[in-house]
Amino acid sequence: MDFHLADLFECVADAVPERTALVAGDLRLRYDELDARATRFANHLAGAGIGAGDHVGIHARNRVEWIEAMLGAYKLRAVPINVNYRYVEDELVHLFGDADLSALVFEREFAPRIAAVRDRLPMLRHLVALEDESDEGDAGLAAVEYEAVLAEASPERKFGPRSGDDRYLIYTGGTTGLPKGTVWRHRDIFVASMGGGNLGGPPIERPEAILDKAREGGPTYLVTAPLMHAGGQWVCFITLFWGAKLVLYTGQHFDAHELWRLVERERVQAMAIIGDAMARPLVEALAEPGAAYDLSSVALVGSGGAILSKEVKQALRSHLPPNAFVMDAYGASETGHVGTVYDAGGPAAGPRFTLTDKSAVFDDEGRRIEPGSERIGRIAHRGAIPLGYWKDEARTRATFLELEGERWVVPGDFARVEADGSVTLLGRGSVCINSGGEKVFPEEVEAAVKSHPEVFDAVVVGVPDERFGERVAAVVKPRPGRTPELASVSEHCRARVAGYKVPRSLVLVDEIPRTPVGKPDYRSAARIARDAQLS
Repeated sequence: MDFHLADLFECVADAVPERTALVAGDLRLRYDELDARATRFANHLAGAGIGAGDHVGIHARNRVEWIEAMLGAYKLRAVPINVNYRYVEDELVHLFGDADLSALVFEREFAPRIAAVRDRLPMLRHLVALEDESDEGDAGLAAVEYEAVLAEASPERKFGPRSGDDRYLIYTGGTTGLPKGTVWRHRDIFVASMGGGNLGGPPIERPEAILDKAREGGPTYLVTAPLMHAGGQWVCFITLFWGAKLVLYTGQHFDAHELWRLVERERVQAMAIIGDAMARPLVEALAEPGAAYDLSSVALVGSGGAILSKEVKQALRSHLPPNAFVMDAYGASETGHVGTVYDAGGPAAGPRFTLTDKSAVFDDEGRRIEPGSERIGRIAHRGAIPLGYWKDEARTRATFLELEGERWVVPGDFARVEADGSVTLLGRGSVCINSGGEKVFPEEVEAAVKSHPEVFDAVVVGVPDERFGERVAAVVKPRPGRTPELASVSEHCRARVAGYKVPRSLVLVDEIPRTPVGKPDYRSAARIARDAQLS
């Protein structure tokens, strides 16, 4: 046995076979059932000629089969590839081609898009269809049907030894640019993002030690994020390696009331959400007249992928049991977990984190930023980090650097180290606004804009300016029945950020453009702001 994700899962499944492993909609699977179905899928892939190192795409919304297919691929030492189900044809061609897919598991809803690009993907040789509620057929893809092949495949584990050096590959589109794949070893992603078998403490030193935590069990965890998102996958593995119950949100659209009903029904103790995009509707649902949910089981609400604003964090905490924690977790597909802010009481901290001892902030010359210096640098992480980017040596060299005699990953998040050693996250340099030579980081200004009483949600972008090159623009979704004005928002922000960071234009929208995983879509927001400027 090694630090391989399939080895570790099988070890837990054998230790607690009759415990509930997974709840998704009306489906419930015990650990032995989930393991058997994943094993059957692995044996089917092997019979179709898929083997170690081959890439298997999963093109589906959240459902039981997503996790089964992922585990099945790992059992075979193949590499599951997350596919964004909102991608259109050209984006799919790029992702499928860049990822070198040999096989694809897909929901029939997406068959027409896949069929439209099939001829441009010579490496893709095996397709498996998942039944859904759509009326789409096969679209001429000649795919085999998932449940049929599972019924025919063996549930026996007929696999050879695996290695902790096997590959884990996660694709992310980030907030800008084409999707890119980050390549990890299993043993490294297990430590960096999946709790290391001892969440909150030092990672286990022997893979067999996973049994100790699994026998103890862990909290029932509700995952709201799409499994095509790294954060969604990581929380799934943390829960399964605990031997705990994983509750998977399967709604096609985010429904706050359905989420709270799941919390109540399954006695959820911990839940993972994505920033204000999910937290605001959750708070609004609890505040509605007549809303009454039993949330007494909730001990932790954690946000990853996007930061909770102070006001939303405080409002959410007010509806939870007195001892419940509200947590912001900072990390990226290139770093895993880097830092955390827990708020059990008192004022929420906003985008300020306490980093782990494996992280630091460096300037462009490779020197550490000292606490309280007011200098801005980039967050770096060492230790269990990725091997690099898939098929992109230039980007790998630019992102994985030798600093202080060690290899660090520096993905591009800018930050300032405060006098107490905590770190204020400023945002990605790729979306930084240059206004008259001054750098403006959107996330810092967004926190100020979203604290305005008439603002429900906001994204901050740069728009062209003849004098300063760019100026700050806020794309705002108002609270119901409110119409915030630029003068009011600007005055509000001026008390919270420097004058050059204050929005100079304001665009009101019905919905804030966001990526499928809830992160701000800065490209779309910038286009909205530029179009409003020209009109």
